[in-house]
Amino acid sequence: MQLPDKRFIASFDVDAQRTFTPLCPDELPVDGGHLIGPALNRQAGFAGWRLGSKDSHSPEAVWVTEDPDKIGQPGVEGEHVEEHWPVHAVPGTEGFELIPGLPQPADYDFFVWKGVELDMHPYGACYHDMAERISTGVIEWLEAREVSHVLVGGLATDFCVKATALQLRNAGFATVLNLSGCRGITAQGVTEALSTLRQAGVVTIDTLDELVPAA
Repeated sequence: MQLPDKRFIASFDVDAQRTFTPLCPDELPVDGGHLIGPALNRQAGFAGWRLGSKDSHSPEAVWVTEDPDKIGQPGVEGEHVEEHWPVHAVPGTEGFELIPGLPQPADYDFFVWKGVELDMHPYGACYHDMAERISTGVIEWLEAREVSHVLVGGLATDFCVKATALQLRNAGFATVLNLSGCRGITAQGVTEALSTLRQAGVVTIDTLDELVPAA
């Protein structure tokens, strides 16, 4: 895939946190999630801007459950959540931190913390709510810098990465999902997510070698 000049490209590390890796086995570990740092750092080298996001959740959120039968099941009726999940990504814990090898949040050009409200559990990093009414500022920030292409990686492919890539594509950006910089929760979930993304016009690449920088 031919890329434009770097100044028109952004790289997005979506929720690349320890909570979604075997480093925190009691939270929401994704197999191999702690290994994507090098791919995300290489991805950033193709871009002029680097963005990141983190889940930031209270253990008192309405969607929290310790019942394994409820995990991934429909959320509380009337609340801004879709499924129940165990406690994860709590500020001040190891799970909240980015995976080894990534920059600190302050070293990114733009950073989003999402899911702070007790009754809101967004997946995508471009909006604070499931209805996509309350912007996190990502889209506006990219538009102000005339970014045309966004390279996306992070955790997990079949949830927050999928939602963020769709939001970016729907906002009009040429969106590229870097599969070497992602890991998913389930094989079926990843297959379904990739089908949805491709139908929406998101380009998926297996390796960054498929990208051709501007001359």
